[in-house]
Amino acid sequence: MARSSSSTRLTFAVLAAAAAALSMLQSLVSPVLPTIQHDLHTDQNTVTWVLTGWLLAAAVATPVMGRIGDMIGKGRTLLISLGAIAIGCLLSAIAPNIETLIVARVVQGLGGAVLPLSFGIVRDEFPPHRVPSAVGGLSAVIAAGGGLGVVLAGPVVAALGWRWLFWIPLVFVVATALLAFRYVPESPVRTPGRVNWLAVVLLSGWLVALLAPLSEAPAWGWGSARVIGLLSVAVVLCALWIVVELRARTPLIDMRMMRLPVVWTTNLVALLFGAAMFSAYAFLPEFVQTPTAAGFGFGSSVTEAGLLMLPMLVTMAVAGSLSGPIAPIFGVKAQLVLGAALTAVACAAFAGYHDEKWQIAVATAVFGLGVGLAYAAMTSLIVQNVPAGQTAVAGGMNTNIRNIGGSVGAAVASSIITSHLQASGLPLESGFTDAFLLLAGAAAVSLVVALLVPAARRRDGAHATGARTAHGSAAGTAAADVLTPATRAAGSDLPVR
Repeated sequence: MARSSSSTRLTFAVLAAAAAALSMLQSLVSPVLPTIQHDLHTDQNTVTWVLTGWLLAAAVATPVMGRIGDMIGKGRTLLISLGAIAIGCLLSAIAPNIETLIVARVVQGLGGAVLPLSFGIVRDEFPPHRVPSAVGGLSAVIAAGGGLGVVLAGPVVAALGWRWLFWIPLVFVVATALLAFRYVPESPVRTPGRVNWLAVVLLSGWLVALLAPLSEAPAWGWGSARVIGLLSVAVVLCALWIVVELRARTPLIDMRMMRLPVVWTTNLVALLFGAAMFSAYAFLPEFVQTPTAAGFGFGSSVTEAGLLMLPMLVTMAVAGSLSGPIAPIFGVKAQLVLGAALTAVACAAFAGYHDEKWQIAVATAVFGLGVGLAYAAMTSLIVQNVPAGQTAVAGGMNTNIRNIGGSVGAAVASSIITSHLQASGLPLESGFTDAFLLLAGAAAVSLVVALLVPAARRRDGAHATGARTAHGSAAGTAAADVLTPATRAAGSDLPVR
């Protein structure tokens, strides 16, 4: 039976609340890392793992939970993910030391599959003609939620303390889980299979082996045996992971699907884009809060730093919400290209023009436009161009790759900044400048890759990939699976818009 319009609106509202909670937790701690560092008596390299640990856990958990969602139902898996976020919030709020806080953030990251699961539910439950606008709307919520986390962190910390950055989301997430149990229907689309746990172990192993030396290189030395050894281990484990996935009957990540031109190009953009986006979230507030005694920065409070990021929040929300409606006129690929270009310009502006607060505000507004457009475009490209039964896994891998990019970008940027220190222990301006230039370079390369995304090619069944609805009928299933084996192999006939 087709679901009513009011029913789908309720489902969308709950999914938007879940996505907003997760995206805020991604960025909420970024502006207060110096506060947490001081309060828990740790150093800058270690406290960065509060962000990196979350991204690492999300990178591993997202494809795993995406696979489980496709197997047992996305609605049920969404509740499990929200439960992990709630437990992580509770542990973070009561963490007595930095080690416990990092572990708690890892538990939070296990809920990272909320985003791809939400997109999968939209595709399963919404009428085909509403899927693009719903995807754009969710993308806008996610992008704005990340910006809102940066803005709200200051007032919350100033009024209540940094631990309330987890108490408040805990209440919100529990309420959202209860609403999801009531209003989000179980998905009719199931893909039989099992979780490839060997692939999970190898994926976890090469990510840890990659991120640990990137984060600790300033202390260990870039040419040290530990750094070179761990990077070598990362390469070997990554190669083994790919081999295992290619040979598996039920792979964690379908590498054949990953080879489709529209998928691999979009995922490569996500990798580079994630590096720029998460690193800017993490280190721009830190730059603004740097005491003027360092010769740069504004000595801003956490609240003031958040207010300087407010233009980013506004432009993110506007760009993300407009992405779906303007897609018929200004295609998804064009939005991705423009979003990458604006992000590159903004990061370059952070590096070259940061002497006045208004310069930072203008650059963050441009950055928000880029993030809002690119985020929605990447999601639309993936959701609209893979089989319905693989939506959660494919969307999860795109989110996963963006998180990996964020992990690597944050680790490298942290290494650059912490390797340029003054005698007082404050960072040098050149450290931030070099880091922002690196992010601009990553965004510029993502622009080049975005141009490689296959051009739009309309077909009569262009919307069929999103046509699997709650009917679950044989006709609907057949219509949804327009990606025949030949099409999947060729990749050229995929309906990129």
